[in-house]
Amino acid sequence: MLKTLLYICVNIFGVIAFVWKFVIRCKLNMKGTMRYLAGIAGQSGYGSKSTADQVTQDCSSLHPNLTAIVTGATSGIGAETARVLAKRGVRVVIPARNLRKAAQVKENIQKEHPKAEIIVLEIDLSSFASIKKFCSEFLSLDIPLNILINNAGKFSQKLEFSEDKFEMTFATNYLGHFLLTELLLEKLIETARQTGVQGRIVNVSSVIHTWVKKDNFSFNSMLQPKHYNATRAYAQSKLANIMHTKELAKQMKAIDANVTINAVHPGIVKTGIIRDHKGIITDSMFFIASKLLKTTSQGASTTCYVALSSKTEGVTGKYFVDCNESRCSMLANDDSEAHKLWKQTRALVYKRLRVQLRP
Repeated sequence: MLKTLLYICVNIFGVIAFVWKFVIRCKLNMKGTMRYLAGIAGQSGYGSKSTADQVTQDCSSLHPNLTAIVTGATSGIGAETARVLAKRGVRVVIPARNLRKAAQVKENIQKEHPKAEIIVLEIDLSSFASIKKFCSEFLSLDIPLNILINNAGKFSQKLEFSEDKFEMTFATNYLGHFLLTELLLEKLIETARQTGVQGRIVNVSSVIHTWVKKDNFSFNSMLQPKHYNATRAYAQSKLANIMHTKELAKQMKAIDANVTINAVHPGIVKTGIIRDHKGIITDSMFFIASKLLKTTSQGASTTCYVALSSKTEGVTGKYFVDCNESRCSMLANDDSEAHKLWKQTRALVYKRLRVQLRP
């Protein structure tokens, strides 16, 4: 019993120390930290404690027959995002590597909302060939595409490579979503033109992108790193997600496409530590730790807000935290670096797949 209690205490203090380090390294000021802890609402009317259900309550006037693709929807905030979108009447397409888990998510959603339309298709976001196959299958369904939520995330503890021979975290979090977006972009633009309903792309990033410095952001090194650090690789991929957002937003404006793209930081979501352990001491300590973490529904709130809210109509190229526009790092705002990354990524994709991408 004593050993178990000690283990629990160490884990909780570990969570507290990690989150506090996260706050310090991401340069959150004291005022911002207190707003986060207290859940104080920002200009949008929502804050860190708002749930995905709450931020979509005003979406009753949504255009009927919307379709959304949500990657990484077999668990966590992705599954919650899919559930809430389905609850609001959106047809949800779940691309998944594990079809059994996707089928379970579909079953759970339809138990709660029997009329929900959920489509499951296979994909491996670390594989260019698999992404191309998924897009072909989706486009063959001949249904509209209004919303693309690039939510799936990978944190590879050790150096691994995708089947395309790229570092796994970067391949999944950035390269895969870049290709997926490129192959579906014309469909998004076409649907918006035909329906008059603005298309929306949401890239799920992270505040950890602020940890990356310019001298640690080399495209070739991220593809095949010589000295691997898991946290750095994850941060680099999340910075790339924001740069992709900024560059694509400019391109959509340039061609007057009725499609917006924004990035979001979901927050640090609460894990299952000590969930099965009860007692005054452990409950008290977990209460302290929980103040620094979000529930799954709170973690999905910003994604759902940006994807569905009328308040984000016409907003593009922005970075959202706790359902409010926020500032990202100077490097993330570097237009020349973002354009350079886009050109390098596009050239890489063309070289590997020989597919015709947008000019």
